[in-house]
Amino acid sequence: MKQNNSLSSCLHLLLHMAQEDKAVTSEQLATFLDTNPVVVRKMLGGLREHQLVQSDKGHKGGWQLKRPLAQITLLDVYQALGSPGLFAIGNRNDNPQCLVEQGVNRVMNQTLASAEALLLKEFGTLTLLDIGKEFLAYPWHAAPKHLGEHHD
Repeated sequence: MKQNNSLSSCLHLLLHMAQEDKAVTSEQLATFLDTNPVVVRKMLGGLREHQLVQSDKGHKGGWQLKRPLAQITLLDVYQALGSPGLFAIGNRNDNPQCLVEQGVNRVMNQTLASAEALLLKEFGTLTLLDIGKEFLAYPWHAAPKHLGEHHD
């Protein structure tokens, strides 16, 4: 089953953006994920609509964080990405009249809803600064920044 890694990928890009003192192009950001710049623009477009990043066109254009790391939560990013499904688990609905199937589905729905609520609550408490503390403390972070070098 294919996993949705858009949240992880987006957090990755945002932390690289935070590392820079200037706007970063989608071409430069794409190198961090080994992907196409169009994928980066599409991903960051939703974040722009939610006021998490901004983009400028032109010679010195590119993408920048619109708010400090401490003011962007995982929940903000998750919601800006369209709240992708958190779980790959689903229910059978082949025989809706079956009491066993109904019972299993009811319990699974309640359990998954509780787990999702707990996870989203945690997302709301974690900021990009929390995630980036370790990354931002690396010795090479204080050195001159080069977008062409990938340090993951």
